[in-house]
Amino acid sequence: MRIDIPGWATVDIEYVICDYNGTIAVDGMLIPELAPRLERLAQLVEVHVLTADTFGTVREQCAPFDVQVDVFPSDHAALSKQQVAASLPGGVCCLGNGFNDRLMFQEADLAIAIMEHEGASVVSLNCADVVVSRAADAFDLLLNPKRLIATLRG
Repeated sequence: MRIDIPGWATVDIEYVICDYNGTIAVDGMLIPELAPRLERLAQLVEVHVLTADTFGTVREQCAPFDVQVDVFPSDHAALSKQQVAASLPGGVCCLGNGFNDRLMFQEADLAIAIMEHEGASVVSLNCADVVVSRAADAFDLLLNPKRLIATLRG
């Protein structure tokens, strides 16, 4: 998915990495309005869901979707997420909210911080290119790139 953002960059998004809890899920449950968006996004790019899986629900909740799920120990989540983002050959967009998302944001070609019900780490907000209040808005920026262009153009 190529997005030409005048005065900022041209990004070729091939991979979208999503944190799970606090980003696309609340209390371990996928936010319902994301289901059709996640399905659509997974048809366009390779989607990875990376998490410490606090509630133990990510595999069940993501089973209906064509996404790759990786679960990490909570004390290694930040470095594990960073390693996944760095291992991809480019075109990486990361979605997250927590302090442990800051390192993957630094590896991303496009980083979107999401506030949702848990709020967001100020450190991660400062590493993001865009901040949105809802996960649906982040997905919609990618599915409707003119919105993203309007936000980031120089």
